[in-house]
Parts: sequence; C-alpha cells; structure tokens
Amino acid sequence: QVQLVESGGGLVQPGGSLRLSCAASAIIFKFAVMGWYRQAPGKERELVATIQPNGYTNYADSAKGRFTISKDNAKNTVYLQMNSLKPDDTAVYYCNGDAGTKYWGQGTQVTVSS
Repeated sequence: QVQLVESGGGLVQPGGSLRLSCAASAIIFKFAVMGWYRQAPGKERELVATIQPNGYTNYADSAKGRFTISKDNAKNTVYLQMNSLKPDDTAVYYCNGDAGTKYWGQGTQVTVSS
C-alpha cells in the first residue's frame, strides 16, 4: 500500500522558515516524480516543486529562490525547505508521488502570519 505522510507544518512569522517532510512508501519513492503542491482557501491546488528520481528539480515561479526541494533516498523522504516565507504562502501543503498514478498525502497546514 502506498503511503505519503507529511509533517513539519505550523505557524511562522513573515520572513521565517519551515521545513516540510514527506515520508513515502519505498515502492513509490524509487520510481515516482515526487513533489509538493499547496492549496490556499478558495484557490485551486498548485504546484510548488518537484524532484525526479535522478534528482532533477523544478519549481513554480513563486518558489524559486526561496524554497528548496530535496530527498534522502536512504530514508525514502522528500523535504521542502521554505525560507523568506510570506503571508501568501499560507496554505495546506500536500506531498505528491506521480508514477503514472498520482498519490497524495493528507496535507499539512502552513500559516504565515504575524
């Protein structure tokens, strides 16, 4: 059974940092494009960043220069380091594994507010 379990969300002040983690089942971690998406209230879910099995990364324009996606193959875990956070980054962040079929985690809330 494929599982994606996110952690690391929370409340942070503008300009602060958070690191999200996504522990994935080994079977999907090895073959899937892993990614982070987010959904703000009243908005559609949008791509934040992806990382391919070979380590190639891709970022949404809103994330470039502030967020970094990475992975630890030994731990089957994907990370999203978020720096210089803004109130507009407030959303539920979802881990995704795309191996032809898309798998989703349950989401973790990130709130950027003073």
